[in-house]
Amino acid sequence: MIKIHFLWWEGCPSHPDAWARLHDVLAKLDVKAEIESIEVTTDEQAETWHFPGSPTIQVNGADIDPAASDQSARLTCRLYFKEDGRPSPLPSAAMIKRAILQAAQ
Repeated sequence: MIKIHFLWWEGCPSHPDAWARLHDVLAKLDVKAEIESIEVTTDEQAETWHFPGSPTIQVNGADIDPAASDQSARLTCRLYFKEDGRPSPLPSAAMIKRAILQAAQ
């Protein structure tokens, strides 16, 4: 079973859209996963969860964006980069899909 942690911070307005995108990708892939929504509210929690900003999606313990390992933990909105290099406050569907398919193998 794939386990997903959906980490978010109330101060960031993009987490509802990321939640919907995650569920859309799972439905399109017809993949069942255990999803836990976790609100990160303190710097200590951010450190514990390796939370580089909101929203963060971890699949089987790994961030869906390998670049996250270079980012510090903090309570802030997160910046992702689309496949064409443009910045986005949301992870792309392709990024989510890659992480889920890798975990399913």
